[in-house]
Amino acid sequence: MKRFFLLALCAFWSLEILASEVKVVFYSPDIVRVTKGGESPQSSYAIIMAPQETDVKVKSSSGRTTYDSGVLRVVVDEKTGAVSYYTSKGKLLVKEGGYSFIERLEGVDKGSSVVKQEFALGSDEPVYGLGILQDGKLSLRGKHIRMIQGNTEDFIPVVQSVKGYGVIWDNPSPTVFDSNSEGMSFESEVGKCIDYYFIYGGNADKVIAGIRQLTGKVPMLPLWSYGFMQSRERYKSSSELLGVLDSYRDAGIPIDCMVQDWQYWGSNYLWNAMEFLNENFADAQKMIDRVHDSNAHLMISIWSSFGPETKQYREMKPKGLLLPFQTWPQSGLSFWPPRMDYPSHVEPYDVFSSEARDIYWKHLLRLDKMGIDAWWMDSTEPDHLSYKESDLELPTAAGSFRSVRNAYPLLGVEGVYEHQRAHTSDRRVCILTRSAYTGQQRTGANVWSGDVQSTWESFRHQVPAGLGFALTGNPNFNTDLGGFFANPYNDRGVFGSAVHNPKFQELYVRWMQYGIFSPMMRSHGTEVPREITLYGKPGDVVYDALVGAVKMRYSLLPYIYSTAWKVSSHDGTFQRALV
Repeated sequence: MKRFFLLALCAFWSLEILASEVKVVFYSPDIVRVTKGGESPQSSYAIIMAPQETDVKVKSSSGRTTYDSGVLRVVVDEKTGAVSYYTSKGKLLVKEGGYSFIERLEGVDKGSSVVKQEFALGSDEPVYGLGILQDGKLSLRGKHIRMIQGNTEDFIPVVQSVKGYGVIWDNPSPTVFDSNSEGMSFESEVGKCIDYYFIYGGNADKVIAGIRQLTGKVPMLPLWSYGFMQSRERYKSSSELLGVLDSYRDAGIPIDCMVQDWQYWGSNYLWNAMEFLNENFADAQKMIDRVHDSNAHLMISIWSSFGPETKQYREMKPKGLLLPFQTWPQSGLSFWPPRMDYPSHVEPYDVFSSEARDIYWKHLLRLDKMGIDAWWMDSTEPDHLSYKESDLELPTAAGSFRSVRNAYPLLGVEGVYEHQRAHTSDRRVCILTRSAYTGQQRTGANVWSGDVQSTWESFRHQVPAGLGFALTGNPNFNTDLGGFFANPYNDRGVFGSAVHNPKFQELYVRWMQYGIFSPMMRSHGTEVPREITLYGKPGDVVYDALVGAVKMRYSLLPYIYSTAWKVSSHDGTFQRALV
């Protein structure tokens, strides 16, 4: 039985196929939404576009219903519910394969379904995307991935094909992406229905434009954020941070931002207090003012979790706004390995609660009023240690943690972005973060690839990781220049001795040169300091190469900033894969 509905702003049709219902909604001539199942889908965190008025011709014959927008032709098999996509001239783009709903019979999501949709691909048709992956391969064909956010891999259920189309799978629960010689599929652990968007652009750039039309445009970042940034794990006092900045100024090395990592708040029990409670930062306001007087900016680390002695924890815990699973750090003592007989009781907050996001910003305002220029939102996936599947049963303000798991970084980052935009329009928001979900580009956040190893193999993997990320519509990607974990290069584990190790020097130089062409150029790592002034003096090969990379970055700033405008105004991409 076919039923026809006409809505005010779009063409909407529903076909009853056996026990399910296939709905087709054109959001524009080249974007269509397809849902399957009797229940209405949950509200989307990713999609912000409303359907536009679209002229669509509808024809039904031989058991098939065809919808033609003049750009895209969608054909629904009235017997099986399978949907096929063609250009308006009749060229096949892709056909659905099978689909399924498996009812969940137990747990807090009992009554919902495990939902799956297959797509038949050409045998030689590569597809790309899914976020930041660390396997060193750009094509997704042949991969089997359970997508759940982690430290070094960020999952965005968006793919696009060399045939010029893209698919946004709109389900934030843990999802298995599977691809073989016949096609690809998405299978999500919790869903009311199958829900995805099909975008036809003809090429990758237009698909990216369609993704951003659906999920949000990229805002401009401040000019200074495209300059060089120096960081380490971590500056242990205000004088240490200022000393590094002074060394750059004295050496004539351009720098725009110093980055302060964790524990400026003190002990792990005060984790992420968003206050300078560490006695070595007692003069924090003077430090911030000195940074600004030196014509530089300060980015500071903030997290998604709080220690039990923080004001945030004490305000959120009684209201049920914390998620009680183990996160970093596990121990309240600052020793390694962690002393589990001294648990930290640090817990992530429920980003799905608007009240919790308000509380988060209220406390972050203390740092904002001191003049902090940018937020380093670490562990936004968040860190989930001693992982148990039962942790996904925990309740959030939006349902079970399982049902919304992968959207956690988007809600956290967007909470800070929207609060700052509402608070002031005097400056552009600048965020660095470790995780991402569909639509996060609308915050302008720079996403880095996490705590990767300082190896040539890891370095090589960052290139396709960033290119695949960009193909999901997210342009702002960066890495820890030199990699994060570098202790194997130290002499018998002596901290910092690797600055004299030719093997690490070469890796660092090459990684720094890659950073010239990254949207954010930020040097960071642990176990081996990255400050350029520690790598010799003018005339030394390594020193000159590092300084040369930074100076080349600044010589390219007019081009980089012009590209940033194209990214914002014309849906451009910084690092564009040649697909």
